[in-house]
Amino acid sequence: MSDVSYRQFADPGFGAGRRNWPAALGALRRLLADPDDTVQVFEIMRALNGKANLRGYRRLLKTGQGGRIAYERPELRLQLIDRSWLDRFAEGSVGAAYRAFVRQENLSAQELAEISLQRIGELEARHPHAWFARRTRDSHDIWHVLSGYGRDPLGEACLVAFSYAQTRGLGWLVIALGAALRTRSGTQPYLRAIWEGYRRGRAAVWLSGEDYELLLAEPLEAARRRLRLAPPAVYFSIPTESRG
Repeated sequence: MSDVSYRQFADPGFGAGRRNWPAALGALRRLLADPDDTVQVFEIMRALNGKANLRGYRRLLKTGQGGRIAYERPELRLQLIDRSWLDRFAEGSVGAAYRAFVRQENLSAQELAEISLQRIGELEARHPHAWFARRTRDSHDIWHVLSGYGRDPLGEACLVAFSYAQTRGLGWLVIALGAALRTRSGTQPYLRAIWEGYRRGRAAVWLSGEDYELLLAEPLEAARRRLRLAPPAVYFSIPTESRG
């Protein structure tokens, strides 16, 4: 993991607040043309998210357990790619649901990390804001499990809107708006499902303040109740085969 000064780390946009709209809109066009081009997601994040990680890190420090988490700085990715670590979670837990989700979908937190580093190499920096950004990135599939959204195009769009509400990162909002325009040509109930994703993100407990190791050990339904994550009714009302 590389080292970097505070001044150098501000330059790429993690706290500098500068936004690059031409780069973001170009990346959005490429993403809408090819929704599987995940590299463009991180290009948009780099161009638009500005101070989101700085604000998130400061908010974490104000939570009851945030100081300890920030001091320990656990690398969530290293835990999530450890099969033996995942196998220890009991059936019915958040961790077991995550384990089933990533194995069924053939996903890996390592792959997402490698894609992100193609566009945001600074994420590997030895800096608290970079650590917080990695933690947010690596929790993406945990949020899928907690929110109930699948990996179909509509589910991803709903989770993007949910993520904007949770992080206030402008890049998430731009992707959500782009997805809303693209999804079934902006027809109902797809727009309502995406709007529901945003409202659920607003209503939920701030997930980035959670101790993920403890959260993964909780019973899934109990965790959802505690985190104020009611089922996504509009999303579930749309047949699975129509969520493309």
